[in-house]
Amino acid sequence: MLYEIAKPFVMGVVRVLWNPTISGTENIPEKGPVILASNNQAYSDTVFLPGQVRRSVHFLGKSDIFSGGSPLNRVVAAVMRGLRVMPVDRSGGSASKSAIGAGLAVLERGGVLGIYPEGTRSPDGRLYRGKTGVARFALATGAPIIPVAMKGAFEAQRGRTFFPHRHPRIHAVLGEPVDVEAITAAMQGAEEAKVLRAVTDAVMDRIHALSDQERSEEYANVVKQRMRAAAGRSPGSAESDAAI
Repeated sequence: MLYEIAKPFVMGVVRVLWNPTISGTENIPEKGPVILASNNQAYSDTVFLPGQVRRSVHFLGKSDIFSGGSPLNRVVAAVMRGLRVMPVDRSGGSASKSAIGAGLAVLERGGVLGIYPEGTRSPDGRLYRGKTGVARFALATGAPIIPVAMKGAFEAQRGRTFFPHRHPRIHAVLGEPVDVEAITAAMQGAEEAKVLRAVTDAVMDRIHALSDQERSEEYANVVKQRMRAAAGRSPGSAESDAAI
């Protein structure tokens, strides 16, 4: 109920201030489970993407977004909860299993799950290596994977933590579903890890084709750790390698 109340209000404000656009929404099935696999350019992605999709979208978002006692932190946390962003502890181990369980529950109810295969926001606007959680969700539930490219978000967010600049305009592009069945059929008899990697790489290839981003074969969190170390900060302060 909160989602239905919050979404029109939040998006009304968003459209007045930023006027984001979207294309390819016809690729989302009218009903049934579906996975929206998006690049992650900025915090605002988690508002601008689901806010423009007609169906309710449940996003897995890092728990850090919901922490902090400042008025701004509380406002951001309230907006995220209103848009059905689910806080996830990405410290690994049992926390990662909890995140996977939360995502599976959404899909098993026939819902729409939003996920960032890169595992964290891009530190420099490039597209990074995907984690295999998106493939696990698809293979476990049969849900189609819709690749998504958020364009302009990195540039609009530059220099700001939560609220992006008004220019450039942020545009979401939704592509046709990734043919997971064809990939798994071609790899029949292969080890699970290889199948998961092949599906994930296919998803990232599609996101890359839609976004035209420069691409890196490294994991984004590894690059962030290196950047923090170069800046004299403890590597332990970097975002951990999430299993999803």
